[in-house]
Amino acid sequence: MTFTGAPYVLKIVVAVKQVPDTNAEKSFDSATNRLNRSNVENVLNPFDEYAVEEALRLKEALGGDTTVTIVSVGPESGREVVRKALAMGADSGALLSDAACAGGDSMATAYALSLAVKSIGFDLVLTGTQSTDAICGVVPAALAEHLGVPCLTFAKKVTVTDGTIEVHRETDTGYLRMRAPLPALVSVTKSANEPRYPSLKGIMGAKKKEIAALTLAGLGGAADHAGEAGSRTKVLATSAVGARPKGTVIQAADGNEGARAVIDFLVAKKVI
Repeated sequence: MTFTGAPYVLKIVVAVKQVPDTNAEKSFDSATNRLNRSNVENVLNPFDEYAVEEALRLKEALGGDTTVTIVSVGPESGREVVRKALAMGADSGALLSDAACAGGDSMATAYALSLAVKSIGFDLVLTGTQSTDAICGVVPAALAEHLGVPCLTFAKKVTVTDGTIEVHRETDTGYLRMRAPLPALVSVTKSANEPRYPSLKGIMGAKKKEIAALTLAGLGGAADHAGEAGSRTKVLATSAVGARPKGTVIQAADGNEGARAVIDFLVAKKVI
């Protein structure tokens, strides 16, 4: 992150998500076909930590009255992941915890998030590129659409000049330079920075910071646009993945024979 130009005050909002620990054993609720989150440790989405860090670096570079607010949609236990971001250095937080938002897919979640972000007010919204539980990566773009702002995704570098934001958008072969006027939304990649660990002082200070409690009705949201009712997709069934079978070991007298055996195997599997 870099900043150029005269002193410029930003109101930065970072959207984060509570997700099951990546290493936890996952299961689905047979009644709802939803991921069971009650019997595993839940953490701040690792991808979102890079967005929080980028926001904090931007705040440090700008100084003055620039603020960082954390916002999340999820169960009441999601207050803990907001608290972690506050311990990293964010100023305040907000949690939209409402049964009407439960079971929402990416589109319904983006709608609910947009209401929360609008209620806070913003110049810049930062997000991670995806979440570890869904890995669909469409929420940033859908959120930007609801907010009516430019969307710059997969940023590995963020530069702010008076009223303008420029990013280096990560690609397979390098990066693209993209620029947009503020307000805007930017999703940040894991190559953008190295997230800081909350200090003891930060952890203690986070206990005193405000986390606003939001509801869908309080934000003027439509119940049929959020949660399961507002979802465009539905999980019809789930099934366990069987144990991976043992691999096939091919022994050949020479390279030609080995190559032929590999080709025959791929043909049998209809890969080629």
